[in-house]
Amino acid sequence: MTYCVAMALHEGLLFASDSRTNAGVDHVSTFSKMTIFEASGERVIVLLNSGNLATTQTVVSRLRKALATDGPNLLNVPSLFDCATLVGEGVRQVISHHSGQQAQQGSVDFSCNFLVGGQIAGERPRLFLVYPEGNFIEATDDTPFFQIGESKYGKPIIDRVVKTETSVAEALKCALVSFDSTMRSNLSVGLPLDIALVGTDALAVTFRHRIDTDDVYFGSLRQGWSQGLKKVFNELPAPDWFRYD
Repeated sequence: MTYCVAMALHEGLLFASDSRTNAGVDHVSTFSKMTIFEASGERVIVLLNSGNLATTQTVVSRLRKALATDGPNLLNVPSLFDCATLVGEGVRQVISHHSGQQAQQGSVDFSCNFLVGGQIAGERPRLFLVYPEGNFIEATDDTPFFQIGESKYGKPIIDRVVKTETSVAEALKCALVSFDSTMRSNLSVGLPLDIALVGTDALAVTFRHRIDTDDVYFGSLRQGWSQGLKKVFNELPAPDWFRYD
């Protein structure tokens, strides 16, 4: 399992993903879930992925291989919509191929999800969520963020805080709090965390950072959030209708 979140803000697109892959309690590995395709000054596309690792690695490998051909690829199609279409087609084909090969070897979940975001010259920044079936939806002002993977624990804080007008700094802080909530409740999500920002009209990744176990800020944020929650909880009144002997 993993956890990834991407936000479409006025200032740019913010991406964050963990890097833990869990194939059992005795087999935990680190694989980055973030892939960047960039032609500086012309376009930048960021992919985040969750789900079956073999499926996602194959999809990304096919997308990279397509760059060396004359056919449609992430660096020559005219829009982010077309990029999402390419990723969706790749996801559908790879899942179908793997499922057919493994049909006689028991039940294996080959499904995966991708977040596809970025900007192409002449377009506004755009963000898409691609499903295992290959179809996808686009972020809007009403729904400016997407999550994939183990998303339920980190969703409440983002729901309360993030709007399109939220600053990148505040959105990043919110994203990190959502990762802390997820990591506390699910051991299959863990450090390192990969962060990337695509500034609006920059047509490039304008900031990248990896948060590891020795990151001072993330450590202090986790401690401060935990203490703050306990403080607020203790200040809440007890229900005046509750009685017991």
